[in-house]
Amino acid sequence: MKNSLFSSIFILIITQTFGQTISDYPFEVKKSGNGNRTIVLIPGFASSGEVWAETKEVYEKEYTCYTLTMAGFAEAKPSPNPSFENWKVGIAKFIKEKNIEKPILIGHSMGGGLAMAIAADYPKLIEKIVVVDALPCLAALTNPNFKHQENIDCSGMVNQITALPKEQFHQMQKMMMPQLIENKEMIETVVNWSIQSDRQTFAEMYCDFSNTDLREKTKGIECPSLILLESNFTSIKPAIKEQFKNLKSADLQYANQGLHFIMYDDKEWYFNQLEHFLTNN
Repeated sequence: MKNSLFSSIFILIITQTFGQTISDYPFEVKKSGNGNRTIVLIPGFASSGEVWAETKEVYEKEYTCYTLTMAGFAEAKPSPNPSFENWKVGIAKFIKEKNIEKPILIGHSMGGGLAMAIAADYPKLIEKIVVVDALPCLAALTNPNFKHQENIDCSGMVNQITALPKEQFHQMQKMMMPQLIENKEMIETVVNWSIQSDRQTFAEMYCDFSNTDLREKTKGIECPSLILLESNFTSIKPAIKEQFKNLKSADLQYANQGLHFIMYDDKEWYFNQLEHFLTNN
């Protein structure tokens, strides 16, 4: 149905507000705010943590915010052997080792997938999750018989994507992005994040996330879960509901307008939904 819903994580540098320290966590992170409650912001596929700039500006006044940028994306240093599983474990490890008590995870696209996976595998670690336009299994929308492949061979896709000349890759991203974002002022920014991403990481994570199926795993999620979906999904609500049938706490909400980057395309609706969920659940 669409080539959206992406994101990523693996080994990098932790960037604190007042300095930078070397770390074995799979991402870069910026810490801001000093509230008693904590939000961890996870961007989507090939996106910078700057995708959350306005969200962070609103909530760092009352919360402590950790804004991630995934290894190999948007100029962040790449790491060897990236995978969805390793990135999930890396975020959970960070939360545990930094003694972050019951954070709220907000994830866009692949970042939303990571939020669901962490909440499922570490149910006592998380207070609640907000999933911004991500599904448990994107591939199942177009292939109802889709099954996750163990030890999938991504070499063909990786070779194809990494072999593209820079200008051709750039043009592909420019052609694709209007299918994911209506806010014309932000298209160039989002395209640039893709262009600035490590091509090997881009290709490997595209393949890996395309093979991800969290439908069964979501049974393990115990915390309140707000699912914010793009307006186009209103035409296939039964299929969306089927995707989330095992996530008993899911509150499915559909944007009034716009595409995949809901935080840019339906900003007022997005912040209203977020505020209601964070305040009342």
